[in-house]
Amino acid sequence: MVDWNQLSKQEQTEVERQYKVLSYGVDTILPQDEFKKKLATSIKEKRPLKVKLGLDPTAPDVHIGHTVVLNKLKQFQEFGHTIQLIIGNFTGKIGDPTGKDAARKALTDEEVKHNAQTYFDQFGKVIDMDAVELHYNAEWLSKIDFAEVLRLASHVTVARMLERNDFHNRYTDNKPIYLHEFFYPVMQGYDSYALESDIELGGTDQEFNVLFGRQIQEQFGKEKQVVLLLPLIEGLDGVEKMSKSKGNYIGIDESPGDIFGKTMSIPDELIVKYFRLASNLKIEEVAKIQADLEDGGFHPKDAKMRLAYSFVEMLHDQETADRSKENFLNVFQKNKMPGELPEVWWEKQEEVPVIDLVKDLGLLPSKGEVRRMIKNGGIRINQEKVDDPSLIVSVVDGLVVQVGKRKFVKLRIQ
Repeated sequence: MVDWNQLSKQEQTEVERQYKVLSYGVDTILPQDEFKKKLATSIKEKRPLKVKLGLDPTAPDVHIGHTVVLNKLKQFQEFGHTIQLIIGNFTGKIGDPTGKDAARKALTDEEVKHNAQTYFDQFGKVIDMDAVELHYNAEWLSKIDFAEVLRLASHVTVARMLERNDFHNRYTDNKPIYLHEFFYPVMQGYDSYALESDIELGGTDQEFNVLFGRQIQEQFGKEKQVVLLLPLIEGLDGVEKMSKSKGNYIGIDESPGDIFGKTMSIPDELIVKYFRLASNLKIEEVAKIQADLEDGGFHPKDAKMRLAYSFVEMLHDQETADRSKENFLNVFQKNKMPGELPEVWWEKQEEVPVIDLVKDLGLLPSKGEVRRMIKNGGIRINQEKVDDPSLIVSVVDGLVVQVGKRKFVKLRIQ
């Protein structure tokens, strides 16, 4: 790698500029000094860095928590570096055991293909997918013969594997650990060797796995990658990691209104963290927001409004963000209906019990949930609160059904 003294003043300035942006919000850089050397070599040789992100598409839903790494990838793209997006169509059949107390269900080829395409569609809202290198790791992992597998395994000890918390806990709790699970981090490391990656991104919970890339690259005589570990963000409950399974998430494929409204519900203590990690605002703007919040010059509600706006603008556009903000203010501060409502064609009976109507529109998952929402005063028909769960609704063209503060549907009939 290039020595610092080999750089011109202009090149040194560019290294510092890139380092400041690319290290911002990162929890850990392993090893830190090598990261600057990688940048220096890239700038001196006018060679983009290869920045790897591996994905096992075990579920097709992407949420705001994923934008932590997506925004970092976007920053690398803006500096001209190359993004290597690796779809684990081979490793996905094993399943990453990280954080699991049992072996994961293997995915089929069809599930991997479907989930991967859904990822691409959603990732494209943040990064330039046309400029991304897409790789499927079955391309090289499926060709490794058993002798090569044994050679890889000969450099990894069982004691090293049991350093992982999940494996250690399962071992001490006498829960089964299957041999193939030990190969997951080894194969992930082999991906870095196969693509000669310079940088690998991962969450802080992925440290064990991503460090294997350095180990495998060294084992095969390649220059070792640098690892950037990014923080995990808590969900809307302010406690658990954002996750669809926990119901505390903001999905990036949700409607702009839902994204805006959910963002307004995050705990005040997470505002700065969300700005710093999940938004695409510049470092200086985030620093000013933080300072204004600390000295009382910016009310948390207004800060969340700015955050919600930034999310919708990032995932859609400025016009949609303006409209979402206006709708939110109308509904929550002026008790008006949004200016634009999603419309649904109603082709069933014109006289329908309110419980069936709300359930059939998919506004709530069950009739029991509808009854509870009525009891809590959370359902309105044409802005009139529904108090009677046995109410029969006469469906007419333009009828508006509201559930809670954020869900509105306008019915259209032939």
